Amino acid sequence: MSAGTSAEDLDCDVAVVGAGPAGSVLANLLGEAGVSVAVLEARKTIIGHPRAVGIDDEAVRTLQSFGLAQVVLDNSLQNMPIRYHDSAGRVLAHVAPSARPYGWPRRNLFYQPFLEERLHEHLATYPGVRLRTGAEVLGLTQDADGVTLRVQADAGEFSVRAKYVVGADGGRSFVRGALSVEMLGDTAPVKWLVVDVEKDTWNAPYSAVYTSPVRPCMTIPLPFGYRRFEFQIREEENPDAVNEPENVQRLLKRFYPDSPVPPVVRNDVYWHHSRTAASFGVGRVFLVGDAAHLQPPFFGQGMNSGFRDVTNLSWKLAAVVAGRATARILDSYDAERRHNAAVMVKFATQMGRMYKARTATTERVRNRLFRGVQKVPGARDYILQMKYKPVPRYTEGLVVGASDVDGKSLVGRAFPQPSVRTAAGGPVRLDDVLGTRIAVVGLVPDAAAAVSARTAERLRAQGGVVVQSKPAKVYQRERSSATDRPVEQIEVFDVDGGLRDLLLARPADEVYVVRPDRYVAAACRAADLDRVLSAFLAQLES
Repeated sequence: MSAGTSAEDLDCDVAVVGAGPAGSVLANLLGEAGVSVAVLEARKTIIGHPRAVGIDDEAVRTLQSFGLAQVVLDNSLQNMPIRYHDSAGRVLAHVAPSARPYGWPRRNLFYQPFLEERLHEHLATYPGVRLRTGAEVLGLTQDADGVTLRVQADAGEFSVRAKYVVGADGGRSFVRGALSVEMLGDTAPVKWLVVDVEKDTWNAPYSAVYTSPVRPCMTIPLPFGYRRFEFQIREEENPDAVNEPENVQRLLKRFYPDSPVPPVVRNDVYWHHSRTAASFGVGRVFLVGDAAHLQPPFFGQGMNSGFRDVTNLSWKLAAVVAGRATARILDSYDAERRHNAAVMVKFATQMGRMYKARTATTERVRNRLFRGVQKVPGARDYILQMKYKPVPRYTEGLVVGASDVDGKSLVGRAFPQPSVRTAAGGPVRLDDVLGTRIAVVGLVPDAAAAVSARTAERLRAQGGVVVQSKPAKVYQRERSSATDRPVEQIEVFDVDGGLRDLLLARPADEVYVVRPDRYVAAACRAADLDRVLSAFLAQLES
């Protein structure tokens, strides 16, 4: 990767406008796939304070695909619980998810400047990726063959010519404005005060939400001794007055009654937006992250939703640029992501409404209901294991038969990531075997035997792989000696029983076709695999 602020004109496959988390992750994913990328960031340096603070298991799984998951988690507070309190300070619920369906802890707290530094550093490992900081995009025009960007840097004006452009330039996106794409939704009538402190001394190893009919607030511990506080500003209050140093200190003192308040490193007032772009793509230009959707921080899914965007879009761009798929597959990005992003925006907004009861009476009713529900075993697990989090499901786009299956099917959903062993050893997470490619995962013996030579050749042309699951008991005793298979085949040994449990739960789903973004394109009996796999490959080819 080359970096800097030169005024040299650039030519690339994909130009990414914005080098925040979503843009930087996208550039890493594309770089990993061998795509040439120009990343244009108006700021000269990384913002020195966090905006996002939570990174979930799906986002960590995306980082895994280019080798940054562990270093980010090692510098995060992993699997942190969250406690919900009533206005008297009594605990309503202690949410502590322990399951790891996607191979990583579900709720982690991170320090955004650290993440962005690692993402930018990792871009340097890709010779085809160029990062330009201090480079503000001032113009965008597209034609039948590509997109031209006009860019201003300290060294002068230059242009970037790209086959495709992705706007990852935040809530005030220039790219979205250049496309004349409207943001649909609304903005909450009240503001919130966000305060970050350093050298924190409060020993509270959990996030805490204090619901209240007067002033809801929350606090979140962060790595490296930082802590986040957020306070709702009442409608009758002057936001500037609330943000005065003495008033900030008064609000914080509640949490440090017997010790000095830690040093404040940032205090700002924010609106909470609940908006989704009317379209996530126009022609050869696409929107991701905050440029495509804005949501209040009540469920910590803003950045994570952006990671879902780029995970979905990156493999499609890579396939088109490499000539393995037609440009028509890019239409599926909007079809798959826009509805699901809007669902998450709505959910986060509803969570925020729970924080502030209208009156003390409605708070008491809510508290009784909330505590009563937790006495029901299934409902308690639903809350404590965070099963209420919306799970993305693609019913349109690059999926086969999603409209014909029941609600428990994995078609259109993310495939689980259990631990497995291979002939090379292990255990390893399943994605490390699948790679960022199409994978046919067989849960019954010789699952791919019914695939025709023609379909196998088409899968090979896509760089696909067959992953055959075997029970752990045969590990070290059986090895595949076949060398003449038309498609690479890898045997995995199901040491944790995760793949076995999938088959037990849905016996008819003997084989899964998994996309490079780890979402299930199709599931079927082994006897139907040739037809189903052929139908999916046809979506890419035509």
